Amino acid sequence: MAKFELKLPKMGESVAEATITNWLKEVGDTIEADEAILEIATDKVDSEVPSEVDGVLVEKLFNADDVVQVGQTIAIIETEGEGAVDVTPVADQQVPSPEFEEAVAAAESRVEEAKSISTSDYADSNRFYSPLVKNIAKEEGISFEELEQIQGSGKEGRVTKNDILGYLENRSSQPASQAQQPQQTQPSQQQAAPQPAKTPLSVSGEDEIIEMTRMGKMIAHHMVDSVQTSAHVQSFIEVDVTNIWNWRKKNKDAFEKREGEKLTFTPIFMEAVAKAIKDFPLINISVDGDKIIKRKNINLGMAAALPDGNLIVPVIKNADQLNLVGMAKAVNDLANRARLNKLKPDDIQGGTYTVTNVGTFGSIMGTPIINQPQVGILALGAIRKVPAVIETPEGDFIGIRFKMFLSHSYDHRVVNGALGGQFVQRVAQYLEKFDPKRDL
Repeated sequence: MAKFELKLPKMGESVAEATITNWLKEVGDTIEADEAILEIATDKVDSEVPSEVDGVLVEKLFNADDVVQVGQTIAIIETEGEGAVDVTPVADQQVPSPEFEEAVAAAESRVEEAKSISTSDYADSNRFYSPLVKNIAKEEGISFEELEQIQGSGKEGRVTKNDILGYLENRSSQPASQAQQPQQTQPSQQQAAPQPAKTPLSVSGEDEIIEMTRMGKMIAHHMVDSVQTSAHVQSFIEVDVTNIWNWRKKNKDAFEKREGEKLTFTPIFMEAVAKAIKDFPLINISVDGDKIIKRKNINLGMAAALPDGNLIVPVIKNADQLNLVGMAKAVNDLANRARLNKLKPDDIQGGTYTVTNVGTFGSIMGTPIINQPQVGILALGAIRKVPAVIETPEGDFIGIRFKMFLSHSYDHRVVNGALGGQFVQRVAQYLEKFDPKRDL
């Protein structure tokens, strides 16, 4: 018999780690090649890790909620035949740096210090704590009362490794006078007054409590982080898209018959945004401290709906290099795979500017939150049939036109009102000058 090491596969150039969310197989289960063994999650995308061989799962090296680095062995599979265990050569292993060794020494010192603190075995709790969480709590000197107060993000409110590590990070960042001192026998005369506990939200017997999903928690964190990072400012402009409406109505059936793809408005709007970014490249930037990073590639993110109702932002890479047919195929592919939960981690990486279509839900405009680390996001409002003043050489008259609002949110730290307004105006100009006789 031989043993095969299943490693966490590479999932994209910028993806270095993933969280194990669920094991689909247990030790002793028979596994076929390409059969999913576990589920993992990166920043926003959930994926499955398949087996590369036929065999039997004999060991799981990580638990659910553990964070694993790309290339780490996560399971051992026993296969038929003879052969050595597939281990990483010693030469490829990283040598610990002096800083790492110092951190290890400091951690060991804290462990020894924690051993002198009297802690309970947490057996009296009505909550479930995994052995890993209990070990961390004991090693860090977390009292039973402290552990009971930590909010859990796991299934049924369980405290995960990330929850307790986050608690420790926040606790260690407090001034010494404010940090909790577990099991002190003699309170200090200079001890600061205890922080008031957060008032619990009132819930009646008729209310329903719904646990936030992992995706929902991540989105909430990203939105709050973005508002705290960027100075959000908005510019609005109304656009006459009558030519686009009529052109699409005329060509959509022939396009679908020829290309096997639906022709929506989104690729037309994306094309205009990419052109405008080329005209105003300082919209295509990121901020790194006091430095501005001017992006070479124009990678457009497009907000798309997931099966659970959440939104995700897959990215059209090098959007300025696509013609309208290529843009339509890229838009449809990403949207379809988002609906089927088939996006890969690399599909949502590398965006430099984002477009979201709030008009899908009937909104005429919106003020979207910037997708960090970008500095701008454009919201497309609903297309409406409205009466409008039409200017002609013979004079003005009232006619029925198709119009929509564009809402541009931008980071006022680096994008001033002139640039933010000129950019969205240029997008509008490209849309209004759309050639109604354009060939596909």
